[in-house]
Amino acid sequence: MHSIPLHPELLRGALDVERTAHGVLPHRLPARARAQCADPQLAMVESQPSGVRLALRTRATVVELDTLATKRVYVGAPPRPDGVYDLLVDGRLAGSGRVEGGNTLTIDMTTGGVELRPGPVGTVRFAGLPGTVKDVEIWLPHNETTELVALRADAPVEPVPDRGRAVWLHHGSSISHGSDAASPTTTWPALAAALGGVELINLGLGGSALLDPFTARTLRDTPADLISVKLGINVVNADLMRLRAFGPAVHGFLDTVREGHPDTPLLVVSPILCPIHEDTPGPSAPDFSAMSEGRLRFRAVGDPAETASGKLTLNVIRAELDRIVRERAAEDRNLHYLDGRDLYGEADFGELPLPDDLHPDAAAHRRIGERFAARAFTAGGPFGDGAV
Repeated sequence: MHSIPLHPELLRGALDVERTAHGVLPHRLPARARAQCADPQLAMVESQPSGVRLALRTRATVVELDTLATKRVYVGAPPRPDGVYDLLVDGRLAGSGRVEGGNTLTIDMTTGGVELRPGPVGTVRFAGLPGTVKDVEIWLPHNETTELVALRADAPVEPVPDRGRAVWLHHGSSISHGSDAASPTTTWPALAAALGGVELINLGLGGSALLDPFTARTLRDTPADLISVKLGINVVNADLMRLRAFGPAVHGFLDTVREGHPDTPLLVVSPILCPIHEDTPGPSAPDFSAMSEGRLRFRAVGDPAETASGKLTLNVIRAELDRIVRERAAEDRNLHYLDGRDLYGEADFGELPLPDDLHPDAAAHRRIGERFAARAFTAGGPFGDGAV
């Protein structure tokens, strides 16, 4: 077996790579952005490598990857399965695996307490690959912080060369991050990217799509051919701002993105249907009565009457995003709007309800990804001329 140095050139979808005591840690926000926010939630989710994959060209029939994962345990909630590593060979799913061991991050949502327990490095092994020259991608778990410790193969490898595909840069909430998706290649952005034939950079940040200026600057400074931003649900979840602040914050966010991408197709997507927050403001909170039954659910704890004083609901946010995009599009012909309920709406909720009242399940991720691809990447869609 050949030991393969873990050069950043082998990684796709990461914006920064940190050298650690164990190996390398992919990040989805650059160091400058991370330094501007001390929020532990943001630090956790940006280091979870949703959309990040090793991309190798090789004749190898066996590939082994040693990793040190950080796995979450929520006190009182059902156990979470280990993260999934998906193997793609020439763009087709050829296997999946999991890595045992790793660090354990125990989170008590009733007290806010967090405990990190160190654990051992584990290995995922893929064997029986064809011995011809091929492109091999190992998609890292979308929901586990993953330090890459060592890479081995039974033949030399090189980075996959540029395939001439358009780069799609997407930012959103935990739904875009992939919460409750079955695997890293079946989050809705990964599914949509595969259908659209584009290279994905996924800046879906669970709980952290909050119109932060450092996120806008990251989008501004990241080379991309197509950009989408899915905004709104986390602002309600966190009860972060009122309508007076929300509109100007969206304008400022889009202004910053446009500084680096003045003519790039830019799609603003409003929240999918989420009944608990359609007309009830945030914040969201865990439903501890459900946790006592071994289920994790969320509830809205705001007062609908407070919308009159500027509190935000999803319906208020959709109307504001629609208005902002329509007004800006008069001078920005490459700016577009998509109502998130076109991706997942009332009929979908009746068929595929949100298991925790906040996040779609694996089947709903597939539906959202297919619908996004059909609306965005086909002829006449906002990205129809940009995907190659």
